[in-house]
Amino acid sequence: MAEKHNIYGYNPSLPAAIIFIILFSVTTAYHGYQLTKSRCWYFVPFVIGGIFQVIGYICRAASHDNFYGIPLYAMQTLFILLAPPLYAASIYMILGRTVTYLHAEHLSLVPVKWMTKIFVGGDVFSFLLQCSGGGLMATAGSMRETGSNITIGGLVVQLLFFGFFVVVTTVFHFRISRQPTSRSQSDRDQTRGDGFKQRNWFTILIGLYIVSFLILVRSVFRLVEYKEGYDGYTMTHEVFMYIFDGVLMLIAMAVMNVYHPAEILGNGKGRNQEYLGATQLE
Repeated sequence: MAEKHNIYGYNPSLPAAIIFIILFSVTTAYHGYQLTKSRCWYFVPFVIGGIFQVIGYICRAASHDNFYGIPLYAMQTLFILLAPPLYAASIYMILGRTVTYLHAEHLSLVPVKWMTKIFVGGDVFSFLLQCSGGGLMATAGSMRETGSNITIGGLVVQLLFFGFFVVVTTVFHFRISRQPTSRSQSDRDQTRGDGFKQRNWFTILIGLYIVSFLILVRSVFRLVEYKEGYDGYTMTHEVFMYIFDGVLMLIAMAVMNVYHPAEILGNGKGRNQEYLGATQLE
C-alpha cells in the first residue's frame, strides 16, 4: 500500500544524501569565505545556490523511509532544481565585469550595458518558471503533469539563454585573442602563480567554459528526465540524479572555488589588492 504513495519511485538513499550535504557544505562555506574576503557581491547568487543545494539534500536525507511526504519532496525538488539558475546569474555577471576589466567593450557581441540585463533577465524568467513548475509538481493529479510541463519550459529557456551566453563568451574570447587590448596583454604578462596555479583573465574564461558546460549538461539531463515523465527510467532511478545533477553541480562549485574571479577582478569595481596579495601568499 505504501508503495502506491511513493512519490519518488524509490527510497532516497540516506548515505548518498549525507555525503552530498557534507560536500556542498564545504564548498559553499569556502565560497562564503571568498565572497566576504573579496566583497565580490556579484557572487552572492552563486553562494545562495550552494545553500539551496545543502537544504535540498537535507530534505532528501529526511525523505529516507519517508518517501510519501509531499512537503519534503516539494522542498528537495525546488531547492535542487533552482540552484543552477542562481549559479548562472553570477556567471553572467562575471563575463560583463571581465569585458569591462579588460577595456574590451568594443569586442563584445552584446553591449556590456545590456549584457547583465539580457542574461540575468532571462535567468530570472527561467528561475520563476522552474519555481512555479516545481511547486505544482509536488501536488497530485493533473496539476503535477502541468508543473512538469512548466518546468520543462523553464529548462528550455535556461538552455537557450545559456547557449547564447556560451556563443557570446566564445566570440569575445576569439576577438580579444586576435585584437588584444593593452590591459589584456599586461594582465597576461603579469600572470600570477606557476603551472596550474596561474591566474589571469584567461583562467576566468576557462572557469566560465567549464561551469557553463556542466550546467548545460545538467539542464539537458533534467529536460530529458521530465520529458520521460514520472514513470520514466531516469526519474525512477536515483543514480541518474546524483550523476547528472549532484556530481556535476558539485564540480561546478569546486571549479569556481579554484578559478575564483575575484583573484583577478576583485570586487568587480577595481582591483582588490588585499585579496590578491593574500592569494599570492597562500
